[in-house]
Amino acid sequence: AEAAAAPGGGGCSPAGGGSVPVLFCFSVFARPSTVPHGAGYELLIQKFLSLYGDHIDMHRKFVVQLFAEEWSQYIDLPKGFLVSERCKVRLVPLQIQMTTLGNLTPSSTVFFCCDMQERFRPAIKYFGDIISVGQRLLQGARLLGIPVIVTEQYPKGLGSTVQEIDLTGAKLVLPKTKFSMVLPEVEAALAEIPGVRSVVLFGVETHVCIQQTALELIGRGLEVHIVADATSSRSMMDRMFALERLARTGIIVTTSEAILLQLVADKEHPKFKEIQNLIKASAPESGLLSKV
Repeated sequence: AEAAAAPGGGGCSPAGGGSVPVLFCFSVFARPSTVPHGAGYELLIQKFLSLYGDHIDMHRKFVVQLFAEEWSQYIDLPKGFLVSERCKVRLVPLQIQMTTLGNLTPSSTVFFCCDMQERFRPAIKYFGDIISVGQRLLQGARLLGIPVIVTEQYPKGLGSTVQEIDLTGAKLVLPKTKFSMVLPEVEAALAEIPGVRSVVLFGVETHVCIQQTALELIGRGLEVHIVADATSSRSMMDRMFALERLARTGIIVTTSEAILLQLVADKEHPKFKEIQNLIKASAPESGLLSKV
């Protein structure tokens, strides 16, 4: 979903306390709820998804609108809008249907490496294999000039990214406590990269940080590719159901080889031989893909 910026304000009544009543409207539905005081676009989108997720077609783009008393109608959500008082918002699907084709080009792609940290090594199933595949993906990103964003979940307690993963040239390596990788610093880094359309996402855990990151990214209108042979969890059941859920929302579940060959696209690509050599050095069959 994406919000269009427009000047103007909303018709609202003051509300005190730490939360603010908001009426969320979508199609024929209207449901009162609350959001924290100071909530912005991101939290409004999350609330819409929690209330109407079963009815929202993620292959469409949306605009969020605010009811403005001064105009007696809805206006596009003002840029930088924060909820400070009671108000009414609605999610409006644009008329153009967006088909998820899954095309990848180096110039419009970013790689996200999520929490591949030392303390996860004994707990995550097939962790050695996803390290090997993650290495290959990051080597491919360097060869093709694709920006890489890396996060580490509470590194003070969980350690840094494993030594086998070479972070040379990464655009951003960021500690976090939030499960999703979509932090203000990450959003700022994405804004610095012109024409970003697709995110290739891998790491741990599939049902927690990977899932929450993917849902936030598609909520911002980005296309997400999750690399099935480079993501895992402590439980294969958690991993399997997370991938199934994400695939139903329009996220593309794929493999490292498919990603790398899609990015070069042609045997005549100047980096094809080097990418081919990366693929030939494949990790052994781990059983991960039989549990997608």
